Amino acid sequence: MGVDATRFGRSWGVWAIVAVLLAGAGAPTAFAKSSDLAADPAGISQITKVLGVRFGGDAATTRLVVDLDGVVSSSLIASADAANRVSIALSPVDAGNLFQGNGHGAIKSWRLRPGESGARLVLELADGEKVAHRFLLAPSLGATNWRLVVDVTRAEPVVADTATGAEPKLTHAVKSHPRALAARLVKVIVIVAGHGGHDPGAQSQTHNEKDVTLAAALALKSRLERSGRYKVVLTRSSDVFVPLETRVQIARKAGADLFLSLHADSAGADPTTHGASIYTLSDHGETRVNTVLGSHEWFNDTGRRSDPAVGQILLDLTQNSTRNRSSVFAGLLVEHLSDRVDLLPRTHRDAGYFVLLAPDVPAALLEMGFISNPTDEARLTDAAQRRRLMDGVAAAIDGYFAAPTELAAQS
Repeated sequence: MGVDATRFGRSWGVWAIVAVLLAGAGAPTAFAKSSDLAADPAGISQITKVLGVRFGGDAATTRLVVDLDGVVSSSLIASADAANRVSIALSPVDAGNLFQGNGHGAIKSWRLRPGESGARLVLELADGEKVAHRFLLAPSLGATNWRLVVDVTRAEPVVADTATGAEPKLTHAVKSHPRALAARLVKVIVIVAGHGGHDPGAQSQTHNEKDVTLAAALALKSRLERSGRYKVVLTRSSDVFVPLETRVQIARKAGADLFLSLHADSAGADPTTHGASIYTLSDHGETRVNTVLGSHEWFNDTGRRSDPAVGQILLDLTQNSTRNRSSVFAGLLVEHLSDRVDLLPRTHRDAGYFVLLAPDVPAALLEMGFISNPTDEARLTDAAQRRRLMDGVAAAIDGYFAAPTELAAQS
């Protein structure tokens, strides 16, 4: 499929999102827009209060949204005495009075109670259900408070094909569902190995960021291609410098379904700062979209044929949808990396980085750790540990495409 056809198809996808939003009754529908946090780099210095709990979706995929007046960190805790009960530790949260209520769809009931360093959100799930996604969304133009989003969906059983020795397959009959069929098509993943050539990036006494990112990109490419589910495009596969605008153009021309930029951070002379973090596009970055748009984008062509304002509306809707999908992916990265590496306190952050500007490609930038920290540097430069980290990234990518992402617009 050519580039123009891909963009045209995505324009219909935007109108489909509009239709869903207009048709949805009672489901939360505000698009999320992150905002930059200048003060308090950890983002969690003040006690946060719970404002309310609401639901969306259906029995197949249920979304729970906890409205908050500030930032929280969360971690998932499985129950040792009840298979269908999960707890989510929230910090720093003032639970106040005990909150509880009936559930919706795959969530039978919920309650919020005091816990260590904050509160515990306890969910009683229907049989065979699991928490698939969990991420934090910042205030936006249509939503003035922070929102912790929890998606619950069915955990499909996996069985091995003992007769043929083939890779295990889901027992779910995907052939009967067009959306499931679409999910099986090869997805295009574009991976940026940060810096390169004359630009070494962050440096330690013995290593350059450009070498660490290239090694990680090659390891991730190998891991993803083994599954046969992805076409992986690297913006560079050797020690060369690729301009920022070219990296974005490569992703858009490839019709990328996901765009990931790999980096290693530095704290200068401070060797103690360590941990990974994930960035998605900020409000300020979204206003710079024209720097990556061509003169014949489908947004503009549509507007010229009717009303010039229509093109801007379509662009805004596309950006909102893309940013929501980027946030879903960022949440999955946090989830799948949390047991493999240390994370910065406010792991999911936002910025106006150029590589995140494409309005129609979900994108994230992963700072894999601090090359200025001995522990992080040893992990990033050791092939076995680097593969383990990239296995976590690949698991997040698998999770992103395995679950429906339509609900990303319902938070």
